[in-house]
Amino acid sequence: MSRMLRTRESQLDDVSKLIIEQLQHDGRRSYAEIGKVVGLSEAAVRQRVQKLTESGVMQVVAVTDPMRLGFKRQAMVGIKCSGDVEATAVALSDISAVDYVVMTAGGFDILVEVVCEDDDDLIALLNSKIRILPGVVSAETFVYLRLHKQFYNWGTR
Repeated sequence: MSRMLRTRESQLDDVSKLIIEQLQHDGRRSYAEIGKVVGLSEAAVRQRVQKLTESGVMQVVAVTDPMRLGFKRQAMVGIKCSGDVEATAVALSDISAVDYVVMTAGGFDILVEVVCEDDDDLIALLNSKIRILPGVVSAETFVYLRLHKQFYNWGTR
């Protein structure tokens, strides 16, 4: 029996970890191909992938370069908060242009990544959606000039 790894979200055995790693390298890899690597049938791999996605352990998505898809402005916004940082993070997560929200320690309480059509869209987002939120004290914007690396194949532990 495989050694189980206890996490806060779920328990992953070695086979599930291998499936995740296979999909991190190529999210289009067939269940049959993955099955050959991990020693399971296609149906068993399909079932495990479904459980992993339903439990929130992983997502299988197409990773794109937003700037090549018509979104000409991406930025990271460092936000300083007062009061309930968790509530502010939840409110930021509800904004459609925000694709990444993380609570941090250090100079900022929250970092958010935003994807906008252009600079005017970014200005409107900052002024009418982010800076007006209760708890937001300040927002410092770091505009992306060019995407050099974006990979999600760090493996499992």
